[in-house]
Amino acid sequence: MKLVECVPNFSEGRNRSVLDRIVESISSVKGVKILDVEMDENHNRSVVSFSVPLENAVEAAFHGIKSASELIDMTRHTGEHPRFGASDVVPFVPLEETTLKDCVALAKELGKKVGEELRIPVYMYGEAALLERRRNLEDIRSKSFQFEELRHSIGEETWKPDFGPQEIGKAGATIIGARNYLIAYNVNLNTQDISTGRKIAKALRAKDGGFTFVKALAFYLEDRKLVQISMNLTNFQKTPIHRVFELVKLEAARYGISVVESEIVGLVPLEALVESSRFFLQLNRFSTDQVLEKKLMK
Repeated sequence: MKLVECVPNFSEGRNRSVLDRIVESISSVKGVKILDVEMDENHNRSVVSFSVPLENAVEAAFHGIKSASELIDMTRHTGEHPRFGASDVVPFVPLEETTLKDCVALAKELGKKVGEELRIPVYMYGEAALLERRRNLEDIRSKSFQFEELRHSIGEETWKPDFGPQEIGKAGATIIGARNYLIAYNVNLNTQDISTGRKIAKALRAKDGGFTFVKALAFYLEDRKLVQISMNLTNFQKTPIHRVFELVKLEAARYGISVVESEIVGLVPLEALVESSRFFLQLNRFSTDQVLEKKLMK
């Protein structure tokens, strides 16, 4: 059986009952296994990870997008994280025998279905991008161009969606794509100075001369009274977690700042944690085959 992972990001991180209803709609599709659900109140955003047989993947993702469009009103939404719509980003990720090409086909099928049946503007990104300038997520939606800006600009040719109407309602727009596995990784710093946080994020991210496979933004977390460096690690084999963590510490030290904690949002491959263990504990010959639980699962 070919399996695919889908990791929709929904613009709701404060009302658990709303998210539960969205997850329930996804779970109603045959073969869906909910792997993880993460809510973030500051970002007012949730990340749901689920696996599903290839043939049911579009239906499951569509159920989630439809439910979110009925329950989330973007005209009332506020949060730290950049967002375009109720179902903000919906990527397909290949698992086991599934290929990235399979996921591209799923993304395009879903984009067309959402645009036609739900009348939600859809922008395709990643390996499923129809326009090269939309390949990178940050080139579509950014801190300076979000739902509010899209509402005023969607009528322009530049912002014509790949699928769906060239107008925007309370559900906003949805960005759909296909990509390989990424790790969502955050580091919290003992400072309230967001300008310093932005300097550190700039030093990390690829487009500003940092690590090739790192995307980074700085946020101020009101409830924690501290700055967070929020990152997506798009190739953990080539840019591992420990290397990113050490650079955050190094850059922070320049400004007399230290790390409070770090966190992984959602799921992480075992190999990524084993690699970090090798680094920090100098376990040079440690491998995933030495993990007890992995042996028990065989």
